[in-house]
Amino acid sequence: MVAFVKRYSHGLWALAYLIFIYLPWFSFLERNVTRNYHLIHMAVDDFLPFNEIFVIPYLLWFPYVLGVILWFVFNNKSDFWKLFIFLASGMTIFLIVSTVYPNGCDLRPSVFPRDNICTQLVLRLYNSDTNTNIFPSIHVYNSLGVHFGIVNSKMFLKNQRVRTISLIMCTLIIVSTMCLKQHSTFDVLTAFLLATVMYFLIYVLDIETLSVKSHKPVGELISRN
Repeated sequence: MVAFVKRYSHGLWALAYLIFIYLPWFSFLERNVTRNYHLIHMAVDDFLPFNEIFVIPYLLWFPYVLGVILWFVFNNKSDFWKLFIFLASGMTIFLIVSTVYPNGCDLRPSVFPRDNICTQLVLRLYNSDTNTNIFPSIHVYNSLGVHFGIVNSKMFLKNQRVRTISLIMCTLIIVSTMCLKQHSTFDVLTAFLLATVMYFLIYVLDIETLSVKSHKPVGELISRN
C-alpha cells in the first residue's frame, strides 16, 4: 500500500486541490451569491432553444473529466501534470472572478415544454445548482482541457477513435450548457478564451521545458514552489 501511494502520489495534488481549495470556495460562493449579482446575457441566448435531452451529455461531464484525470494518474505522470495545471489554473481564475464579480443568469425556463425523464433530471439539476457563478463556464473550460490533454498525449497520438470520441463528447457538453440554459453564450466564449491562453502556456510553450532545463520533473518543481 505504501509503495502504491508513493508511486501515484502525484494524484493527491488533484484531490487536495479539490477538497481544500475548490469545493470549499465554490460552496461559499453558492451560499452567498444569491442576489445583487451581475446579470450575464447575450442576444443570441434568446434564440437558442431549450432541449432537455442535453442533460445527458451535461451529466456525462463528470465521468468524462474524472475518468481522464484518473487515466493519466495511473498511466502517464507527464500528461497528468499538464492537465492538472490546466484545470486547476482555470478553476482558480473562475473562483477569483466569481468572488470579485458576482454573476448569474436568468435563462432557465419557468415551465418545461415537455414532461419526461430528461426534464425531471433537469429539474433536479436546477434544484441542486444555482443560476449564479457561471462566468466563465467551468463545464466548458474543463471539457476543453480534458480534450486538449487527450489530443496532446503521445498515448493517444495514433488512437483516432479515442480522439474522435473525446471531440464529440467535448462538443456535446459545450452545447448542452447553452441548450439547458445553464450558461449564457458569453460564459462559453470566455471559457474558450481562457482555455486558449492556458493551452498556449501549457501545450505550446510546454511547461515541461522548465523541468528539462532544470533536470527535475514538473511535480517536483511545483512542490518546491
